[in-house]
Amino acid sequence: MSEDVDRITMYSDYVCPFCYLGRQSLDEYRSARGEPLAIDWRPFDLRSNKRGPDGKIDHSVDDGKDEAYYERARENVERLQEEYDVEMRNLDEVPEVDSLNAQLASTAVQSDYPEQWEAFDEAIFTALWLDGRDIGDPEVLADLAREVGLDPTEIRAAIEDDAHREQVHSQFSAAQQRGVTGVPTFVYDDHAARGAVPPEHLRRLVEPDAAPQ
Repeated sequence: MSEDVDRITMYSDYVCPFCYLGRQSLDEYRSARGEPLAIDWRPFDLRSNKRGPDGKIDHSVDDGKDEAYYERARENVERLQEEYDVEMRNLDEVPEVDSLNAQLASTAVQSDYPEQWEAFDEAIFTALWLDGRDIGDPEVLADLAREVGLDPTEIRAAIEDDAHREQVHSQFSAAQQRGVTGVPTFVYDDHAARGAVPPEHLRRLVEPDAAPQ
């Protein structure tokens, strides 16, 4: 995509249901917008504090979020799903997976094949939130790459590349240093909106001087 195209930055993690909903909201806004708006995606690692030295997620680690928090989150997901008319699986049917491999794969595609990144990004979200697939599995990611016309061998290689892994961890750290504490976070022209905000909110972020619709 041309460098001249307007861009919105989106920090997200594939395992976050609000990121999936926020992406749907962003796509709705982009569809209604007169001019193209590209996504400058930045990965964010929600489960870094639960990932042990062996690289596995320990879901028993206390993250300060109790059952009441998760119940409110569930209610909000269901509300936004209905409000945005978004199809997605019941949260109980979505597997608990580690998104690190998906983010490694996605950042590699974004860097090497930017024109195909958006299709790959959508494929990852769809695989988890509609199909209930394990997006932490390199073979699932390789299949998704093949489906959007990418070389699955390159995806497997990117996941295994230690240097690339370090670069992605640096991106996680950079997001925190910029003050991103939760996702999705949308940034445009030094202004930010956090959460799965509606399309009109994104429109005000990007077009602050536009007349209300």
